[in-house]
Amino acid sequence: MNKHFFYIFLFISVLFTSCIPVKDLVYLQKKDNSSNENPITMVESKPYRLQTHDVISISIKASDPNLVAIFNPSSNGASAGSSQSESGLYFNGFTVDDHGNIRIPVLGEMNVMGFTLEEVRLDVEKQLLSTYFKDNASIFVVVKLAGFRYTINGEVANTGTKTLFQEKVNIMEAIANAGDITTTGDRKAVTIIRQTPNGTEMKDLDLTNINVMNSPYYFLQPNDYVYVKPLKQKTWGTGSTGIQSLTTIITLLSLFTTTYLLVKSLN
Repeated sequence: MNKHFFYIFLFISVLFTSCIPVKDLVYLQKKDNSSNENPITMVESKPYRLQTHDVISISIKASDPNLVAIFNPSSNGASAGSSQSESGLYFNGFTVDDHGNIRIPVLGEMNVMGFTLEEVRLDVEKQLLSTYFKDNASIFVVVKLAGFRYTINGEVANTGTKTLFQEKVNIMEAIANAGDITTTGDRKAVTIIRQTPNGTEMKDLDLTNINVMNSPYYFLQPNDYVYVKPLKQKTWGTGSTGIQSLTTIITLLSLFTTTYLLVKSLN
């Protein structure tokens, strides 16, 4: 009888330890150290500073479109600011070279390495008014990144390099755009790898904790690399749900029983 109880206990233990608990699958939970009274305050993200190989889109408007047509090669006859494909933005945008420069028609080379998009906009306006437009012309300059690009890998539904056409992207949006983390993905240790002028930075985020919204890494930066590690349950191969674990255990017991009966019959 004791043997039967031991096997039953072992069976239940393996079944529960091999399953993935719900608390490991739910995002933004209020942990024990999270105060219910103090609301989450978003950390203000710092403006992105341009790096080499970034692609930016510059559109210049004026009351007379013919005056600024030469500065908008990406328009190809269309109105500036009209929607373009990702490939169109790549080929018609301005790529920051290895020296941190871009080449703008008429204005020539301009160093933008380490500048924010707003600083580039002001610099372009200043040069246009002082060099090309001799009078105090009414011009409107828009400088944007040619898509917010990031790479995501690991335990997500769709890995690869993604592009979103928006100003800011947080880690939750980036994961949702990749089809969400799989059941066997570790939501408690999502790694952000970021290239900065000072070197490479790495940070693990616990997406099951609501306090992750206070992290300066909650908002991604262009060209960030996101890696979602697998849970131990995946390497064990016992299944991520109770049914899968039960099926695995029944298969092993059946194999063991068949082997035992076969050996016994041969003896």
